[in-house]
Amino acid sequence: MTQSASSPYPIRPIEENELDGFLRVDEHAFNTSPWSESDRQVAIDRFEFDRTLAAVDDTTPVGVTMCYSFQLSVPGQEVLPAAGVTFVAVLPTHRRRGVLSSLMRRQLADVRDRGEPLAILWASEAVIYGQYGYGRASWQLGFTLRRGEGGLARAVAGLAAVAGSDLRLRITEPEAALPELAKVYDTVLAGRPGMFGRNEAWWRSAIYDPADWREGASPLRCLVAEDASGPRGYALYSSVDTWNDSLPDNVLTVRELMAADPAAGATLCTDLLSRDLTTEFRLSRRPVDDQLLYHLADPRRTRPQLIDALWVRIVDLPRALAGRRYSGPVDVVIEVRDEILPSNAGRWRLTTTAGAPGGGLAASCVPASSAADLALDVTELGAAYLGGTRLGALAGSGLVAELRPGAVRQLSAALAWDPAPWCPTVF
Repeated sequence: MTQSASSPYPIRPIEENELDGFLRVDEHAFNTSPWSESDRQVAIDRFEFDRTLAAVDDTTPVGVTMCYSFQLSVPGQEVLPAAGVTFVAVLPTHRRRGVLSSLMRRQLADVRDRGEPLAILWASEAVIYGQYGYGRASWQLGFTLRRGEGGLARAVAGLAAVAGSDLRLRITEPEAALPELAKVYDTVLAGRPGMFGRNEAWWRSAIYDPADWREGASPLRCLVAEDASGPRGYALYSSVDTWNDSLPDNVLTVRELMAADPAAGATLCTDLLSRDLTTEFRLSRRPVDDQLLYHLADPRRTRPQLIDALWVRIVDLPRALAGRRYSGPVDVVIEVRDEILPSNAGRWRLTTTAGAPGGGLAASCVPASSAADLALDVTELGAAYLGGTRLGALAGSGLVAELRPGAVRQLSAALAWDPAPWCPTVF
């Protein structure tokens, strides 16, 4: 067992026969019920026991965390290894004793030693993870539309009619369509930062639909948009059958919608948002540049709700910065603060070089001895890493210090990326 000077309890990975104790911490911290057998099987299929960590009081886990091993899409159609941090929990009886801090620090050291340049997570509480170097790197929107509000703008409808004239829609069972869904997903992933590759276990999780999760809704359904060459888009959705005073008051909820091109997206949305006997349509976890905002005749009818999504922690700074592509030329010296991983701290020269096959400019990142052009914490660098949080906005908030006039604008423009980062899967 490993115990540092700052760790109040020994920290170690768990064995498979200790899973119940590990999960019990999560249940108490998040006020959830024990898993059913089917829940357990779906979760264990993705579980990585060698990447678990538990802080133990005698033999009892009192704090836990784990990582998934992801391949993460980053700007420029590049993919980097990333640790997907999850199951972060501390027993209520052991809060405020430094358990979480010791787990986070040990986990980041393990991620570094494993050779992963990035760690990513979804934050249960936004106040927690900035102190460990995680920055809010992507954002998401939730949409709620009423019946009759899903009409396309005239110009978009015309374009969709032409571009989508060879498209047809097919309703099928999600499990039967998995190879087609994966083809569309992988196409979107190639050009969209923030998404991670899905293996068979992650696909089983994506369509997992136990009856006790439905809360009165239908089974999960699948709508595929395809042409003679194969699938171009899909939607996973369910609906609730409700009637009041002999009138339908049904809700259709889209769990996931992927489209390889605008015509496929417009075709799927036109069908779903015009379903009969349905009064409300809900789409959650949508990218901030979702085409629906530009396709609808009245985009205000989406009633968008913005919230943070993926948080990024840079673990190996030179590898992470050299591993993505940039939207414009940049040559700056960055002074970085990182109290947890000192190997990231210091001055680094980031210089773009030639154009890259996936678009954008490649770059090198090497130690520097010259004066810094700007200074920031690793948290802010993580926030800007995927191109979804502007470095200029962080500087305008006083979180980035510009030491050479124009340096922030140059680096902010280079880090920004289209399309916006998006992670459709909470883990």
